[in-house]
Amino acid sequence: MKLKATAVLIASLLVLAGCDQAEKSAQQLMGQAAEAAKQAIDDTHKAAEQALSDATGNLAGKKESKDDDGKSESSSQEI
Repeated sequence: MKLKATAVLIASLLVLAGCDQAEKSAQQLMGQAAEAAKQAIDDTHKAAEQALSDATGNLAGKKESKDDDGKSESSSQEI
């Protein structure tokens, strides 16, 4: 009888140890997934900032070139 009880206790401990290992593995995978998601968000944010910078830079460049065209015409008219 003691042998059966001991066997059941050992089996229970092995199952619990297996559950702990599975939980640790799951937590590690969740951590890796969270880090990958954070990296994707950061990359998307950088790309959006770059696109916005390019777009506003192009608008500013076009506005300056229009101003320069107007100035050159007015200066030629003055002479």
